[in-house]
Amino acid sequence: MGDVPDAHASSSRSAASGPLAGAVEQARAAAVETAGDPDLVGEHLGASPEVFRPTADDVPAEALGSVVTHTFASRLPGYVGWHWAVTVAGVPGEDTVTVDEVVLLPGDSALLAPAWVPWHERLRPGDLSVGDVLPSTEDDPRLVPTWTASDDSADDPEGRVVAEELGLGRERVMSAEGRAEAVARWNAGDFGPGSAMARSAPGPCATCGFWLPLAGSLRQRIGACGNVYAPADGRVVTADYGCGAHSQATLVVTEPTEVVNSARYDTGAFDVLTD
Repeated sequence: MGDVPDAHASSSRSAASGPLAGAVEQARAAAVETAGDPDLVGEHLGASPEVFRPTADDVPAEALGSVVTHTFASRLPGYVGWHWAVTVAGVPGEDTVTVDEVVLLPGDSALLAPAWVPWHERLRPGDLSVGDVLPSTEDDPRLVPTWTASDDSADDPEGRVVAEELGLGRERVMSAEGRAEAVARWNAGDFGPGSAMARSAPGPCATCGFWLPLAGSLRQRIGACGNVYAPADGRVVTADYGCGAHSQATLVVTEPTEVVNSARYDTGAFDVLTD
């Protein structure tokens, strides 16, 4: 028993050689109308039937008509490797050709813009300038909801005191993931334990009198430097960072120095002449 011929394949072959395939000038005119200038539409590159199948089983493919796409080279400045694609359609049994759409499409050698990236993924540290507003998203993993004025604890004086003492008088606070991310970033920065300054320091910041630890769960690991002479003054530093301005740093005298209070003359380098 032989294979049953595909009605849609037969329709596509006839479309590629029928009125739709011959509607080159009609397709060109549509491309010129869209481009706005005849010089922007180049030579005809070919015509190819569009393959589609009916969504309902009881609808024959030939009843849907035929669709052919004509392509023309693009002469639009800045669009090297692109082409105009004009899709035309025809109703079964009629020679009337209808233009469906005209689009400019990239070819294999076209220069394409990079994939779109959401703004919150494009931002980098330092991008925010004066007057800019950076809204946080509701699903920001660095933040978690906490005590707010609309909670039940707002009507409880003791609950309000506890919330304020814990620093929860805010709508959201940093999550464990957000804190871990911040600590990792600070550890890897210029004021972390791996910096050249920290490796040659006489002691870590955690033992320095100018160390101002943060409040909360990070107080044992992160703080600020309050030494005006330190390179990290006013900066967030890790507990194991350090610099030469440590409060307990002392000068170690390696060799005693003789202090001479009277003039001395060295006679070993010259001869004394006598009569």
